[in-house]
Amino acid sequence: MLGNLATVSYIGATILFILCLGGLSNQETARRGNLYGIIGMAIAVVATVFGPQVTSAGLPWIIGAMVLGGGIGLYAARVVQMTQMPELVALMHSMVGLAAMLVGYATFIDPAASAGMEGAEKAIHEMEMYIGILIGAITFSGSVIAFGKLSGKIGGKPVLLPGRHWMNLAGLLIIIYFGREFLHAETITAGMTPMIVMTIVSLLFGVHMVMAIGGADMPVVVSMLNSYSGWAAAATGFMLSNDLLIVTGALVGSSGAILSFIMCSAMNRHFISVIAGGFGSDGGTPAPAAGGSAQPAGEVSPILAAETAELLREAKNVIIVPGYGMAVAQAQHTVNEITQFLRGKGVNVRFGIHPVAGRMPGHMNVLLAEARVPYDIVFEMDELNEDFPATDVTMIIGANDIVNPAAQDDPTSPIAGMPVLEVWKAKTSIVMKRSMASGYAGVDNPLFYKDNNRMLFGDAKKMLDEVLVALKS
Repeated sequence: MLGNLATVSYIGATILFILCLGGLSNQETARRGNLYGIIGMAIAVVATVFGPQVTSAGLPWIIGAMVLGGGIGLYAARVVQMTQMPELVALMHSMVGLAAMLVGYATFIDPAASAGMEGAEKAIHEMEMYIGILIGAITFSGSVIAFGKLSGKIGGKPVLLPGRHWMNLAGLLIIIYFGREFLHAETITAGMTPMIVMTIVSLLFGVHMVMAIGGADMPVVVSMLNSYSGWAAAATGFMLSNDLLIVTGALVGSSGAILSFIMCSAMNRHFISVIAGGFGSDGGTPAPAAGGSAQPAGEVSPILAAETAELLREAKNVIIVPGYGMAVAQAQHTVNEITQFLRGKGVNVRFGIHPVAGRMPGHMNVLLAEARVPYDIVFEMDELNEDFPATDVTMIIGANDIVNPAAQDDPTSPIAGMPVLEVWKAKTSIVMKRSMASGYAGVDNPLFYKDNNRMLFGDAKKMLDEVLVALKS
């Protein structure tokens, strides 16, 4: 393929990628956005494989690798459940980081990659390799740890080592020092030692960084690693002198950074404080109540599935707030059946989605879309908070911290100032949980003890099935 034709193909792919991001910003256009992305990537792959940089000798190897990777991807797409999407996304991010590392090392040991370079040009090329491997290593190890946390193989409680900030600073100084040594190395052998030391430190930094982040901040972690993977791809583009990879990586990196900012704003958190860790655990101590007591005042009021069905049947306005518990129980399809039944009886049913509900940005939207819940009844938190006082019943399915009134009422709470869905302002709120355990932020929820709140204990899927049967009987 002629170089000019490859360049034109790259421009077309870039435009399609931009249209893809625009389409993914809205539920109604998400399918079209995905289609743009698929077409753009297909054009980019064909233009690269048959472009001037790939020799005929290397073509069979590339096609073989594509067939192998594509087969693994198709298998994963068929067997991975929608509830496992957060950990799959984290795993994919790790692959981008690993690819950046491998490309960096391959470029470094290939004499042809820097043939004819001298002075500033050679130094810039070496910095591209060094920084590319650095970002790739952090992305790889951090994403692997995120995968472990999201899949439950690693606990959600943050691991906060003594003097962790000084450890991070020491690691940064080591990376800078060996970067200088790498730039002054005269041979590949001399430069390999600084490169290996930097890689090990970067891998450890990625592990340490994500291990220090608690479960409540995992949506921010996913978007942050998405940004890192984009910058790793852009660094790879610089190493390979591939303009499309640079542009695509920059698009992913910048959009991931913006998404991280949005996630932090939704939790009233600063990005640096998320990286510093220490917020969110799976076994925290309940926050003291306003009077200084370690236990909240009041008692919970349990409710049965049949009583829940009666309240829903008599209601005119219902708001459903899904959380991670709905994903774990895979109850989204039953939720849709209940929604369709109530709407058929003239009940105004809507969904309230908190930006950080679940374990990745848009997690609840994805699950509801899979269950074919109509897009026009799914609203963001800011669109519904003023409507709760006029709501007869709110159903909270497996959510905790995002409906915690302590965020507004208790300035000493770890989640103080975090925007939440004000479900307690409805006539009746019903919280579905397996137990009275605290959420990922590790703090107790005063909502459970309010006079107008009822607790429906048990597995969300099982209890919602019982509610549906009671509604139809």
